[in-house]
Amino acid sequence: MLIGVMSDTHDNLPLIEKAVSFFNEKKADFVIHAGDFVAPFSIAPLEDLRCPWIGVFGNNDGEQTGLTKLSQGRIQPPPFELNLDGKKVVVVHDLEEFDTNELIDSGAEIIVFGHSHEPGIEKIKDTLVINPGEVGAWLSGTSTVVLLETQKMDASIEELET
Repeated sequence: MLIGVMSDTHDNLPLIEKAVSFFNEKKADFVIHAGDFVAPFSIAPLEDLRCPWIGVFGNNDGEQTGLTKLSQGRIQPPPFELNLDGKKVVVVHDLEEFDTNELIDSGAEIIVFGHSHEPGIEKIKDTLVINPGEVGAWLSGTSTVVLLETQKMDASIEELET
């Protein structure tokens, strides 16, 4: 299963659209957003994804009622747990708000987070810990996402044109 991972879009509609196009081109089977959509209008481009998606609220997602309504309930409070391709996935926004070892000990095989705007992929014990960086490119000037192949548990950071 190919999973697209994104975070910290921060209302940057042109780059959200690029991320959606990228995931569609790569034929992603599922997309995870690790929070900080910001305004409800930023949900619209996600409707063009050709696969299901979910997300979690981030610290800048103040209008949660509007985000929940427009996402049709696909945005949830963290930690959000789901099973993708037989793998337990835990999605949070700010990993520092949670005990990483506790998440790992709970059986999480994949942990997805954002918040720092710094992309990274790390293996802790047998758990793949993924931060896709920022789609919005507001802090770093670079827009990044992650592609995760669940069968091989192989993830790569992909840079989008800004």
